Amino acid sequence: MIPADLSLSVQQALAEDIGSGDLTAALIPAATQLRAQILSREAGILCGQAYAEATFAALSSTIQMHWHSAEGASVAPDQVLCTLEGPARALLTGERTALNFLQTLSGTATQVRAYVDALSGHKTRLLDTRKTIPGLRQAQKYAVRIGGGHNHRLGLYDGILIKENHIAACGSITAALQAARQIAPVLTRIEVEVENLLQLEEALTAGTDMVLLDNFPLEDLRHAVQRVAGRLPLEASGNIGVHNIAAVAATGVDFISVGSLTRNLRSLDLSLRYR
Repeated sequence: MIPADLSLSVQQALAEDIGSGDLTAALIPAATQLRAQILSREAGILCGQAYAEATFAALSSTIQMHWHSAEGASVAPDQVLCTLEGPARALLTGERTALNFLQTLSGTATQVRAYVDALSGHKTRLLDTRKTIPGLRQAQKYAVRIGGGHNHRLGLYDGILIKENHIAACGSITAALQAARQIAPVLTRIEVEVENLLQLEEALTAGTDMVLLDNFPLEDLRHAVQRVAGRLPLEASGNIGVHNIAAVAATGVDFISVGSLTRNLRSLDLSLRYR
């Protein structure tokens, strides 16, 4: 599903780039028409078509875009992804913003797909986190889904995750869970982050709905899975990368969350060329 804040994201991105007007595009006669191509310079997963379309549509209703690769498709170096035609001024003004969205979201989806591929053969599902680019939370979480991952909570409003600082402020895991039960909206999931097996026992006794096992050694992850025996979901997190995610999944945890999916981002190399 396309994020509900897409139009707002595009408006804000154009506003910060154009400001009071595109001084350079004004060099081009208003009647000039151009054709262009968006090309991939490296392999990856294409994501963000709707953002590019909305960018150009906001500048001219006559720009035509024809995609040659589907959203979420694997693309190769030097592949033509899209052809465009329309007023030169609008194309030149929207070029950078459209590419910023495409490169950022394609880079996110590409990174997610690498983790999903590394999890092949395991039941464990890959989750994102709130470690996103400010202002692009919904867009990046959309890219995670396109890449084959799953969204954790979207923000602080749709789930309770009791972390170490919440526990310290409340005094204990038990106290934090008791407070959460009193204020949680109906059907809101309450998850507790624990750092060792002793804390896991307290969280289970206090009645958490889900447990986040933070920076657990593999052996402790296996113990936790055996102890819980499927009675509630277990999520592993902390220092997990493509190189070791399969080993973590092999312990039997239900979910693995990785902050670097959206935080340590390298944009996909794309370019727009005029013909």
